[in-house]
Amino acid sequence: MQLTARATAPPRPSTAPRQRTGRLPLGLAGLVLLLVAAIALSLAVGSGQVAWADVVAGVFHPDRSERAQLIVREVRIPRTAAGVLAGVALGLAGTVMQGVARNPLADPGLLGVNAGASVSVVFAIGVLSLGEPEQYIWFGFLGACLAAVLVYGVGSLGREGATPVKLALAGAAVAAALSSLTSAMLLTDRGTFDQFRFWQVGSLSGREPEVLWQALPFIVVGGVLALALGPQLNTLALGEDTARGLGQRIALARLGAAACVVLLCGAATVVAGPLIFVGLAVPHAARLLTGPDHRWILPYSALLAPALLLLADVAGRLIARPGEVQVGVMTTALGTVPFILLVRRRKSVEL
Repeated sequence: MQLTARATAPPRPSTAPRQRTGRLPLGLAGLVLLLVAAIALSLAVGSGQVAWADVVAGVFHPDRSERAQLIVREVRIPRTAAGVLAGVALGLAGTVMQGVARNPLADPGLLGVNAGASVSVVFAIGVLSLGEPEQYIWFGFLGACLAAVLVYGVGSLGREGATPVKLALAGAAVAAALSSLTSAMLLTDRGTFDQFRFWQVGSLSGREPEVLWQALPFIVVGGVLALALGPQLNTLALGEDTARGLGQRIALARLGAAACVVLLCGAATVVAGPLIFVGLAVPHAARLLTGPDHRWILPYSALLAPALLLLADVAGRLIARPGEVQVGVMTTALGTVPFILLVRRRKSVEL
């Protein structure tokens, strides 16, 4: 019997990653269009009727004698700008936190940022008697920074340094302590509680342009730093031992991530109050679209988060006319169901 050898061609490499990489720029362009549409809706939709012609005129050539154009210029443009700034900051901060902590449930609350901002605002209102938002919100930024530094310092104690588990435990402990202090101050002063609760829920309304301009540099610097951390986050996702073997300076990467998160979360707190859920849910949605590469997750999150925030704000204005539901309530209400479906769809979340 004669046996003949049949030559077999080597297996072709999978084209799935290459196809996904090719689609990523198109997806990014689609998110840009989504954000533009959300901005347009935020300018046009609200408790007052404003025609599209008045929206365009109010943005480019406002006539202050026209009430509709004045609403667009004085009310809706600052509100929309606040949504964009806070959304970009929260989307990037949440992605960086989940990447550096390797924790899919990481959000600004993990480092005690919200708790630190809250206790500082209560102190400014109740003790220093600061009544204007442009005065006491900067105490929120300072409190967010100090809380993040405290958590990182506590989590860095010991020979292993700031491991993900130690950071999470330190953040939970600091957040609980600061929240208790906030509650104690609020229970002793009803006036402070009445003023604080409007800031605590998270809102885009009533933000002065001066506040937005003051917060903008922090968001720009933090955003640039976050985008530059993409390769380092990819390396950290492989594990600390592997990252060290590849030459990654883990302590330096964590320090850069901490600085980035402090700048972004503090600025977002200044602009819109301690909004929750956006920084938690948006990175998961971006990761579902892009895969595990943080070089793409970060820009996707920076576009998805402000679009979600603005659409939630528009929905809050529509469902309670002539009043409104604050955006902090709407983001949680609208995002919970898709987030639960996302978690159920994916048995494990890979960073």
